Amino acid sequence: MKYKYQLITLGSNVPERQIIIDQIRVELWNLKLPEEFIKVIPASSIEDEYKGNQPAFALYFGDTSSDFKDLDVTQRLLKDGTMILPIFYDSFENDIPCVLENQNAVKYSENELNRITNVVLEAFELLRSTRKVFISYRRAESTGVAIQLYEALESYNFDVFLDTHSIQKGEPFQDELWHRMTDCDVIVLLNTPGFLESHWCKEEFAEASAKQIGIVQLVWPNHQIKDIDKSSYISYPIQLTEDDFFNKELDSKGRFIEAMVERVLTEVESVRARNLAARQDNLVTEFRNIAGKNKRKVTVQPEKILTEDLPNGEHIIYIPTIGIPQSTSCQSAEIKKELMGYDEVSIRLIYDDLRIRDKWLKHLEWLNDNFRKDIKTLKKQDFELWLQKA
Repeated sequence: MKYKYQLITLGSNVPERQIIIDQIRVELWNLKLPEEFIKVIPASSIEDEYKGNQPAFALYFGDTSSDFKDLDVTQRLLKDGTMILPIFYDSFENDIPCVLENQNAVKYSENELNRITNVVLEAFELLRSTRKVFISYRRAESTGVAIQLYEALESYNFDVFLDTHSIQKGEPFQDELWHRMTDCDVIVLLNTPGFLESHWCKEEFAEASAKQIGIVQLVWPNHQIKDIDKSSYISYPIQLTEDDFFNKELDSKGRFIEAMVERVLTEVESVRARNLAARQDNLVTEFRNIAGKNKRKVTVQPEKILTEDLPNGEHIIYIPTIGIPQSTSCQSAEIKKELMGYDEVSIRLIYDDLRIRDKWLKHLEWLNDNFRKDIKTLKKQDFELWLQKA
């Protein structure tokens, strides 16, 4: 591989260090990326193995006895602008050195394992830094749980869509709902007994399956999943019991016990990487099929991007973009351009424009016409036209 993402481990040599590294490797597998994509560098090897011109992220493992290690390396990385995530166990003030007092930290627990892993993947632009979740539910049956999960997910820095909280007055309701679903990472679906009796709830389920968006499906007690519920291969059902509800109340005002809320948060974090890989694969496969039909030779790189070398010596990088392309997508494209070693290259952020609102599509077209010439967006409905060009 031409480059590696560098994960630097600092601080105490605790068992959690290897647990996190192993979980990162699991998530790389879920993303269908090679394990060697991330190079793990202990502080003791920093002089020999660390490369300042390649992406880096560091984990600092605290010490409950305040016996802080690797402070010189930590200060060097901070001066280099490397992001460092402190991990503590009892209290931040006691477990983490003062040199990291201004860094956001995470208290380690098994429930936080996926969250820590995803922070690393987000830092390396392997997962979107925008963490978007869509809650699908039937108001008459599960409003209490929906609001509870909305608040819990928001507290974990997710951008959560809930129809009663997320659509501004004056916006076309259904257009905005489909738009926000298209741009989410995971759907939390509250599958109550009457969920599929609602026309719009049934539409939301079908739309999620068509878009291959990962669904964390919470199935109410004494309610069996029907065949239509199983139609999405990226649906992850959790069968609930009455004990998962506070005071066993199952009506629209009922709420989950805290342990169930924690389980949902953990599952949402876990599903993100698997969902991203499925949607990327779908977009890449469709683009390659159309390219092959038009006798254009595109190559899939280990980094999950496509490259094309034109007869005139020009190079094009196609980057599959999940959801709606943002300015951060362009920043990520710049990183990939540099790491691929290309000097003269144009970049196309390819994306599925189905259900994205017209005002956003017009905005993206305006950006294409008025800003950078080397990075542009390319929507799925224009794949054929673009690839037909000589």
